[in-house]
Order: sequence, then C-alpha cells, then structure tokens
Amino acid sequence: MRQAATTSVGLGMPNLTRAMVPGHIDVQSEDELRRNILDVTMDLVVEGLTRQPEVAIAETPIPPRQIVFSGSFDAVNEYFYQQEWSDGLPIVPPTIDRIEQFLKFTDRAPDEVLGVLLPDSRAATIWSIAVNGVMAGCKPEYMPVLVALIEAMADPEYGVEHSSNTPGAETLIILNGPIIQQLGFNYEQGVMRDGFRPNTSIGRFWRLYLRNVAGFLPHKTDKGTFGNSWRVVVAENEGVLEEIGWKPLSTDMGFEAGDNTVTIGRYTGGNLMAGVGGATPEEMLPYIADHVLKQITWHVIFTIGMANGMLRPLLLITPIIARQLAKAGWSKDDVKRYLFEHCRMPAEMFNRYLNFGDWTKPGPWNIEDHVRLKKAPKFFYESDDPKRLVPIVFDPDDFMIAVTGDPLRTNAYAFAPNGHLGYQIAKKIQLPKNWDVFLKAGTTKK
Repeated sequence: MRQAATTSVGLGMPNLTRAMVPGHIDVQSEDELRRNILDVTMDLVVEGLTRQPEVAIAETPIPPRQIVFSGSFDAVNEYFYQQEWSDGLPIVPPTIDRIEQFLKFTDRAPDEVLGVLLPDSRAATIWSIAVNGVMAGCKPEYMPVLVALIEAMADPEYGVEHSSNTPGAETLIILNGPIIQQLGFNYEQGVMRDGFRPNTSIGRFWRLYLRNVAGFLPHKTDKGTFGNSWRVVVAENEGVLEEIGWKPLSTDMGFEAGDNTVTIGRYTGGNLMAGVGGATPEEMLPYIADHVLKQITWHVIFTIGMANGMLRPLLLITPIIARQLAKAGWSKDDVKRYLFEHCRMPAEMFNRYLNFGDWTKPGPWNIEDHVRLKKAPKFFYESDDPKRLVPIVFDPDDFMIAVTGDPLRTNAYAFAPNGHLGYQIAKKIQLPKNWDVFLKAGTTKK
C-alpha cells in the first residue's frame, strides 16, 4: 500500500484511491482469496469510487542551483540522510564549485534532459548527474561515463521502472574501451571488489541516482524482498582480448572494438566456479556449462512466459581460461554455441518453473502452448517426452561473455539475469572535445 501511494505521485495521480487485498495471494487458497476480495476489497473499491478524494498538493521541485543546506561536513551528511538523499554512507557535499568541476568534462548543457525516470517521473539532467557524481565520491573526469550510464538508465528497453521489483536484482555495469586505462579502472584481481576509486564510486553513483532522481526508496518504492547492494564497475581485460583475437563484449552489443562503452543489465545474483581445470575446451567447458545452468531456475519465465527470448545469462571468465580456449582455436562464438547446446534442462522441470500452482506462481505458461503459438522456437517442442532437454535461451548469442578478473586464477563467475526487468543494453561514452587536453594536464583542469 505504501508503494502504491508513493508510486501514484510519480505517475501524476497523487490522490489516487487504493483498495487492499488482505494477505498475500500466493499463499491463499481460492476460497480464502474469494472471501478476502468479497468481504474486504469490494467495500474499499466501492468507497473509492463514490468518495471524493482529498485535494493533492503538488511538490515544488528544488531549482538546480538552490542551496538546500549549509553546515559542517557532519551536519550536511546528517541532513542528507534525514532527507533520504543518502545511501547511509557519508557523501561528498555537492557544492556548486564541485558540481561545476564535473560539468567541465562534458560538452552538454547542464539543463539538458536525457529522459524522464519512473517512479517519480523526474527529469534526468546533466546537472543532476554531476550532483550525484560528486556525492558518490567520483572524480570530475568520470563525468562522460556517468552521462552514458544515465542515457542507458533512461532507455525504455532497459526498464528502469522495474528496479524496485521483489527479486531485488541489482545492475552490473561492464566497461569497454581505452577509457579503462585512461581513468585507471581495475580489470584484474578483485575486479568486483571495492577499493578502486573509479570502479567503486561509479557503482555507488548508479544506486544514488536511482534513489535521488528515479525515486527508489527502501520501504516505499523499492520492494526488493532481500535486495542486493550496488555493484562495482567491471572492466574487461582488453589487452588479453587483443592478444587472443577475441572481440570485447561491446562488439556483441553492436559497437566497434575500441569504442568506449558501458553495458548494463540487472541480475538477481551469481556465483563463483572455482578451479576450472583442463587442457582442452572439452575438459573445461562441461563444468562451466553446468554452473551457468544451475544459476537459472525461475528465471526461465523470461525465456518463455512473462517474456519471450529475453534471458541473457552473463559469464565472466579469467584470462587463463580465455587463453586456453583460444589456444585450442575456439572463438567466443564457439563457446556461446557450446553453452547453448549444453545448458539445458528437462522439459518437465522447465514447465514446473512456468506452471501456475506448482513450484512458482508467475503465471499459467508452458512450453508446448508457446511453440504452437509461434512464441518460441520449434526446437523447444520436438517431442512429448517430458525428459527431453530444452535450452534456457533462444539463441547462442543470448549468452554474454566477458574476460576479466585475476590473471593467475582458473575461475569463472555466472550471473542470473532479471530478463526484461532490467534488460541488457549498451551506450557509447561521448568524450568532450578537450578530453585529450584534460588527460595530458593530469586529470581535473583547475
């Protein structure tokens, strides 16, 4: 009910009336649900339709350059925390001077709007990007990356409005291009560990922007059941990719090798596979395929059901694994094909995750109906055998692979995606005209 009340404001209906269904429908019998709706909900519906709602009072937005508070570092942090503008960690006070330092690293106007973000329907501006970049502890020269990220956040295909759904998935940012070296991103040991300023602060920026501009607040509009914390930026090891002749992830997303890009996608979680041993792909890949498959359970509703063909598992492999695969003559496409052929589950298990009233309750779906309706490829229903193995994605290219992490370890990491509720998209990073001058001058221009 709190989420409905808060979200209705952002949707332009601040005095929208609401009718509650008692309890949780997933654990009620049909009789219980019927009684609750008829005895409680219907009365509230009638009351909402026949009673004049209270007059709504519009919230006045704060002008960009208005000073909202003055005080000591501790006082500023306490004020921001009480206003719910902070993630609970100390923020860097976003003074006008600091914000203007960030604006020097973009050729775009401060008031330019990149999109309108739900649930608060607030404009994503270059100015607000700089504000939250300062707060997150970013350096001014990270600004081009931050702008590209918010362009991605505002892209309708990504679906920022789903950032609050109950699985609590969190966005992972993958970086490609020369900017990795130019700004000092970590792409080796501990690549997903905090401790490297660009990786860490930009990851934090993403979550702050979701909170302060999009409007996702815990216990209000953010309904992640358990939730995940923000993730640090993962940069690919492009030196190794060039050495072995593999293209970076950015090319899979439609860009040229050498372009500076950000790729985003929301993942419910992931897990490490340790010690991927073997001298050949045939010895190494069965373990990897088995592990990738084990991350995907209810997520198949994004392959068939809630969405069709929108499941994109992500695999991170270390340079040693990539080198060994390439040494055997395998391309990244060959690895994707192997995963497509071997990451498969019995049709009866697939349907069990889809079917209403069995293990999960996402909806009354099944493989057979979707193939008959031409919503899924024919190879999902080649026979009636419930034991037949079916893939977890529509196409080998649905698997995403990035090379990164400790160059001295034979480990890998698989992520389970949240389908179209945070779909993987990429944007090119637009550098300012004076970028090379700034870099030669030694980061921030005074």
